[in-house]
Amino acid sequence: MTKKQKKTLRRILLAAVLTLCAALALQFFTLPWYGQLAIWLIPYLVIGHDVLYKAVLGIKNGEVFDENFLMAIATVGAMACGEYGEGVAVMLFYQVGELFQSYAVGKSRRSISALMDIRPDSANLEGADGNVTVVDPEEVPVGAVIVVRPGEKIPLDGVVRSGESTLNTAALTGESRPRSVAPGDAVISGCVNEDGLLRIETTRAYGESTVAKILDLVENSSLKKAKVENFITKFARWYTPGVCGAALALAMLPPLVLGGGWTVWLLRALTFLVISCPCALVISIPLTFFGGIGGASRCGILVKGGNYLEALAHTGTVAFDKTGTLTRGVFQVTQTQPADGVTERDLLETATLAESHSTHPISKSLREACPGLDPRRAADAREIAGRGVQARVDGHTVLAGNARLMAENGIACPPYDNSATVVYVARDGAYLGAILISDEEKPTAKAAVQDLRAQGVRTVMLTGDSPAVADEVAARLGIDEVHAGLLPAGKVEQVETLLAAKPAGQMLAFAGDGINDAPVLMRADIGIAMGALGSDAAIEAADVVLMDDDPAKIGLAMRIARKCMTIVYQNIVFALGIKALCLILSAVGVANMWWAVFADVGVMVLAVLNATRMLNVKSYHV
Repeated sequence: MTKKQKKTLRRILLAAVLTLCAALALQFFTLPWYGQLAIWLIPYLVIGHDVLYKAVLGIKNGEVFDENFLMAIATVGAMACGEYGEGVAVMLFYQVGELFQSYAVGKSRRSISALMDIRPDSANLEGADGNVTVVDPEEVPVGAVIVVRPGEKIPLDGVVRSGESTLNTAALTGESRPRSVAPGDAVISGCVNEDGLLRIETTRAYGESTVAKILDLVENSSLKKAKVENFITKFARWYTPGVCGAALALAMLPPLVLGGGWTVWLLRALTFLVISCPCALVISIPLTFFGGIGGASRCGILVKGGNYLEALAHTGTVAFDKTGTLTRGVFQVTQTQPADGVTERDLLETATLAESHSTHPISKSLREACPGLDPRRAADAREIAGRGVQARVDGHTVLAGNARLMAENGIACPPYDNSATVVYVARDGAYLGAILISDEEKPTAKAAVQDLRAQGVRTVMLTGDSPAVADEVAARLGIDEVHAGLLPAGKVEQVETLLAAKPAGQMLAFAGDGINDAPVLMRADIGIAMGALGSDAAIEAADVVLMDDDPAKIGLAMRIARKCMTIVYQNIVFALGIKALCLILSAVGVANMWWAVFADVGVMVLAVLNATRMLNVKSYHV
């Protein structure tokens, strides 16, 4: 508990003891009304002086109708009517409920703060002379070398230059499985270096690092309220003045119409005011969304606001990019098909040298399949957009690319009808053979699609890859609909078509990772980005970020969102139902101040307890 909460608890205990003493004293002594009032005022002012002060301050600032005003009017009115014990009891139980609510909210905030405790306090900057200086991460420039010792957090994004280790990524991804890294591997800030000394060359300034972006996303998520949160805010704005007017009418009209009985109807009106306090809704609904965002974050799912959590709960269609989202985006040479008289080594070496100066992923896969070649053997390399490359290799003209490149140069090549990407190779106009390169599916891709379909969500693939490749991958994963050969503008057009065709009340989500996916992520109802290897543009454009690039987390995010909305609706129905019943009973004289305490404090406590269930999301199973 905080110091403020401990102080409130001491006040509650002191007031409870004083209340008990007052009740016992009046059992043994008969006092006039002013004597009784003086005795009861002691515990009342001990426990309620801050509420009275806030009520007066609210009136002074023009913010009259809040829970402090309702409590002050109700309890002061009760004591004015001679119900001293009830007035003190209502204030005492109100403060108990406020303490409980403060503790629950504080616990949820601490839970998320602990989860997001990934900001490193310092960075070990290596100087030109090899000496290490401890500096603030914000002072480390891009391209500098930092040293990360075992047990330390990686302070900035970068590439390992020397050293091997395993990284604990639990704070970022929710997964406890360590990740091995070696020289050349990219690493992101926030991970914990477990067992080896790493020298890392930074690739981003701290303000652009993964840690800074995650903290910014979580801190700003509360600014984007869900529709139901906005509804509750507007509801309370009109509801509180409305019930105050109703209470005034209840106190004035019956005595005027029926005659006499002012005290009875005033007490009913005061009870009516206590019952009507909207604390349960105003506190529990934001707390539920806060807990939902925190629970999702614990699982490596960053949701940028309660509005997106609400939208996820109503998602009926998910459209996927293929490469980097459902597949690893890492191409590997899976097969070579040399022409007659050509060796596999000659074919692969010629293609690799021709592609040695290209940055295309296919070129990288060729270099990994045939390492150790001297790129100086290739010259005059020229990329031909959408077709391949042309280069001089050992003095020979080499073409490496797709069937269109071969056809345009009059070189016959056999067709290949499979899901692999085919690189045809020719030297001096003669066909050398073909190299088949495949992109491996992510281990959880099929399970992710099956999970979504089990939840009644329709799946669509939007990809720039060839129809043959897209159809085969979609068939293996069980995707419902495929659109292939799309440029970024074509993906946007397909999303527009899907949006127009979706049923009313349903949402469309798009999951992608590349720069070319940013326009589609922004156009969809909900954009979901792969955060570990995804582009900055995609992460900025998205509404939800998956920190470990696991597509199975999409289904988990939807289950979290649905659980969150279920709790929200439970609290709304429960709170309004109990209050409506007690308000009616109060108006007809059945409910007294003790009923009011339950309808206000009791309902608030139960609603907050229900809301805190969202903080228990710890695994794939919600």
